[in-house]
Amino acid sequence: MTIRRGMLLAGGKGTRLHPSTLVVSKQLLPVYDKPLVYYPLSTLMLAGVREILVISSPSQLPSFRQLFGTGSQWGLQLEYAEQATPNGIAQALTIGRRFLNGQPCVLILGDNIFYGAGLVEMLARANARPRGATVFGHRVSDPGRYGVVEVDAAGQVRSIEEKPVMPKSTIAVTGLYFYDEHAAALATQLSPSARGELEISDLNRAYLERGELVLETMSRGMAWFDTGTPESLLEAASFVQTIEKRQGLKIACPEEVAWRCGYIDAAQLERLAAASNEGSYGAYLRALVQQEVR
Repeated sequence: MTIRRGMLLAGGKGTRLHPSTLVVSKQLLPVYDKPLVYYPLSTLMLAGVREILVISSPSQLPSFRQLFGTGSQWGLQLEYAEQATPNGIAQALTIGRRFLNGQPCVLILGDNIFYGAGLVEMLARANARPRGATVFGHRVSDPGRYGVVEVDAAGQVRSIEEKPVMPKSTIAVTGLYFYDEHAAALATQLSPSARGELEISDLNRAYLERGELVLETMSRGMAWFDTGTPESLLEAASFVQTIEKRQGLKIACPEEVAWRCGYIDAAQLERLAAASNEGSYGAYLRALVQQEVR
């Protein structure tokens, strides 16, 4: 397994969520019983990533520091960097170039939620590829809102277009990207698009031109939420509430993910449970501790 560093991009102005995001980052808004940012963080953890750079605006970065700290409570090592102006997703790689230090990485958007059987296996397959880039596709009914990938009969990527007027497929590229050690250098060579941003689709297209882009298409049983609107936030919260209520298991609980992945031991889980609140989240952690004791 390739050891990768992670980048969690939690910037942007969240204008589609105003007025809720006038004074708080959208990634700190709740999705049912936990902050939105817990979901992409947990995905990075499930991918085996333990060194993570959190990128956000100068005004919001202190809130993420307060929420996460150093990450040591979950067996992680977190660092922080400012994105003074949101100039595109690919900008994260130029901001984090020193943090990456020539290592391969995983980049995830702070408002993306992934869930479903087979997710961990997909992450492992992507991580096992030492060269090139891996992107994750999900079929959507409105592909014109996203970067869209066109594939041939063998499932190989033919083209990528950003928010096309006439999409060539219904497969949207999600906000999760695995890159080799060349990603940051390639990102510095990108030119801003017509909207003045460093487009992640342009970076992915650079890998495609090198013959080093792989697509992992999520199955019908997997869920992906791009929670940039009030409607999508509500849909995601309803989905999480339904799954957690029916199964009695929490989605994207960093304490549990850290424990089950072996990043922390049972004693640390017990300390986290003891320090948690008296609500349902804290009760869930204490129940995990009791399971371990039994």
